[in-house]
Amino acid sequence: MSASRRSGTTDELGPDEPERAGGAGTCGPEDAGGSDLLAALLDGMDAALCAFDADGVVTHWNREAERILGWTAAEAVGRHGFAGWAVRSADAEEVEGRLLSAMHAPGRQVHEFALVTKDGGRVLVRTQSAAVRGPDGKPAGVYCAFSEVHAQMDLERSIALSEALFEDAAWGVVLIDADLRPAVVNAYAARALGTGRTSVLGRPLGELLTQGVEDLEGALTHVLAEGAPPAPAEMWVAVRTPEGEKRRCWRSGFLRLASPLAEEPVPLGVGWLFQDVTEAKQGEQEASLLRFRTNQLHRAARAAAECEDPAEAATVHLDFALAGFADHALIDRVAGPPPADGGVRPAVRLVRIAATPAGAPGPSLLTGAAGLPLRYEIGHPAVQCVERSGTVRADAGGMSAERAREWALERQWPGDSVHALCAVLRSRGRTLGVVTFLRGAARSAFERFDATYAEDVAARIAAALDLAAATAQDR
Repeated sequence: MSASRRSGTTDELGPDEPERAGGAGTCGPEDAGGSDLLAALLDGMDAALCAFDADGVVTHWNREAERILGWTAAEAVGRHGFAGWAVRSADAEEVEGRLLSAMHAPGRQVHEFALVTKDGGRVLVRTQSAAVRGPDGKPAGVYCAFSEVHAQMDLERSIALSEALFEDAAWGVVLIDADLRPAVVNAYAARALGTGRTSVLGRPLGELLTQGVEDLEGALTHVLAEGAPPAPAEMWVAVRTPEGEKRRCWRSGFLRLASPLAEEPVPLGVGWLFQDVTEAKQGEQEASLLRFRTNQLHRAARAAAECEDPAEAATVHLDFALAGFADHALIDRVAGPPPADGGVRPAVRLVRIAATPAGAPGPSLLTGAAGLPLRYEIGHPAVQCVERSGTVRADAGGMSAERAREWALERQWPGDSVHALCAVLRSRGRTLGVVTFLRGAARSAFERFDATYAEDVAARIAAALDLAAATAQDR
């Protein structure tokens, strides 16, 4: 038997016969190199391949076909059809007819057959067969590529899954290349990034995100080097959109993509899947903050109940409120007896009665029941708070550090104050004063949620100060 027969080809045709099965069937000594190349190509295929001449004789049989069915090329090449060895005799006529019908049909035909392995087992395969034309254009045979049905279905499922993820998924899917740039983006991810599916491709992540890009790129680099993390990660980012920056929280999972064709894993990029959980996280944060503040109010009430001096109880409420809420706090009381609602209101004069220490942290200090009125200018937030009997917020955000310090000192606040919240002190229908909470540049500005808490604290401080005044009158 010749070398070409052993490799799955045959060279038994006469010199005047047409080539069989795609031209690989004839090779003289001068074509030995081409025959070896053809044999190497056939044996290197991932799919099983066999070929038949016009009479149904097997002319080619590669190693993948040998792996699936167990029959070697030497045992398969030269047999007429599959009858009696690769197909049950009862099915042989039908199988052969369907395979050879591809010689007279356009394009490729797909069939599923149950083939018999060398050890007597049966394997369901999916075949793709097509005609092989001779030099004269007439059918000279059929080639048949086949694979196990479950392997083909796995491939089809993988393709279908990829298409579904990039089309219909209810979460963002982004394929990041080795240069950390988006290569494929689905519709959800494009909306989350505030751009179109094509305009985002190939752009650095820094052009899409204004905050959080360092954390994201660090995670992608880690996945490329070390592999996927064991659990999803929640990342806060700021997305650059036409409407401005939007702060979002994305719960992200990462997968390292490697080429299945390389001998060693070669990273092709990272599969990044994420879901926008901003509303859920904000709800969790607000609920956690609400629980903490409720506990602080409860603890403050218990501690204040043990104070003999009601004025001291007011500072207890102030100290408990300060934790996690503000950096400084001040209590200013209206000088003189407060007018009842509806009465003539003189110019507002406020006296400082308590403040947090300006240096090292510690409990708030009472400055005395009497004192000189503060030199607050017209329009000062504390004065506005008393005049309006409502909460007032002030902010030096956006100013330089030097200008922000001047802004704070002009209002007789600590120099590091940047954000202020003034809540009115009211008890028994009268305005007693104002409590001012101050935050430094490291904290965010006061929000409406913060104002509600400050008003609750102010109501407790006002009740304590009203009781202190009534007690002093009784004496």
